[in-house]
Amino acid sequence: MLITGNYWAFTVTDGALRMLVVMHFHQLGYSPLEIAMLFLFYEAFGVVTNLVGGWLGARLGLNRTMNVGLGLQIIALAMLMVPASLLTVAWVMAAQALSGIAKDLNKMSAKSAVKVLVPKESANANSSLYRWVAMLTGSKNALKGLGFFVGGLLLTLIGFQAAVLVMAVMLGGVLLLSLLRLKADLGRQKVKPKFSEIFSKSRAINVLSAARFCLFSARDVWFVVALPVFLYDQHGWTHWTVGGLLAVWVIGYGGVQTQAPKLTRLIKGDARALTAGWAAALAVLAILLAMLPLAQVGWLVVGLLAFGVLFAINSSWHSYLIVHYARADGVSMDVGFYYMANAMGRLVGTLLSGWLYMASGLSACLWVSAALVAASALMALALPKQVA
Repeated sequence: MLITGNYWAFTVTDGALRMLVVMHFHQLGYSPLEIAMLFLFYEAFGVVTNLVGGWLGARLGLNRTMNVGLGLQIIALAMLMVPASLLTVAWVMAAQALSGIAKDLNKMSAKSAVKVLVPKESANANSSLYRWVAMLTGSKNALKGLGFFVGGLLLTLIGFQAAVLVMAVMLGGVLLLSLLRLKADLGRQKVKPKFSEIFSKSRAINVLSAARFCLFSARDVWFVVALPVFLYDQHGWTHWTVGGLLAVWVIGYGGVQTQAPKLTRLIKGDARALTAGWAAALAVLAILLAMLPLAQVGWLVVGLLAFGVLFAINSSWHSYLIVHYARADGVSMDVGFYYMANAMGRLVGTLLSGWLYMASGLSACLWVSAALVAASALMALALPKQVA
């Protein structure tokens, strides 16, 4: 409960901060590419954090890496409370770098802790692990969606700086509770691992990581910058309605993730066939979306909501597989390596979102998304053929 509550509180602020930065700096006249660049360090440092954070978690304990993540997020929020004249691109990128480190330390710690806490003795340990991973991942994304809405609403009601202050105070209370109550050295290895061991030697984890990279690039190439700016500029949507749509998308996505164990059981097959099959279904939908006339914004929104359903199933299944494939002793290192690929995918998707939208519009972003999902499906065919 402590770990989940910690993760939830962090996630709301993470989603809200992203929406605040996108809409506030677009309002200040920043181009889509410049807005994407604000997130460059957020995603880039997330790559490094996942790689090194898993090693730190194995040496220090997951409770400590989780609390460090909370502290860094509070510092990142404090950096954005300066007067508007001091919010230069370099300053905001530095704050986003801290936020990226904080987010991935927090996420790696929480998801690795599930592997440690779920009992291994029962006959249905794998299905129990899948349910817990799906619940944690789904609830996190639902709350991140709520954060998008909160960010857009706070920007409308109290402005950028006041919104950032409210979030920093809330996280400060969560950090204090976590420091007082979360004391167990979860996930701390008996033999301290060498730094050279951070790269995975497992073929299954390497293949799954490559598929994850493509999957999350495919989402962020249209989601991060292109869609919010498109709706605001081309269709006259307000800040809170844009935030509301993204909130509904991510909340629905999180809700579907919690039900993924039931949905994937409807189709029988081994891990390889299920992973490739669900990705192929998403690729077909992505191609249909790319063919839609963008003037019909209603159909576009419906299509993107359907994308969210299939993406949620793919993401939840991937999240379970990595925890399943990970070593029991040193789980944070395998999970950290995998989420390094996830962060790299978000980094590439974010940069493409700003650049492609500015160069060729939302339609180009959707076509690139379809190609990336198709690549993820093909990569999944190299996974081991085993029941998971």
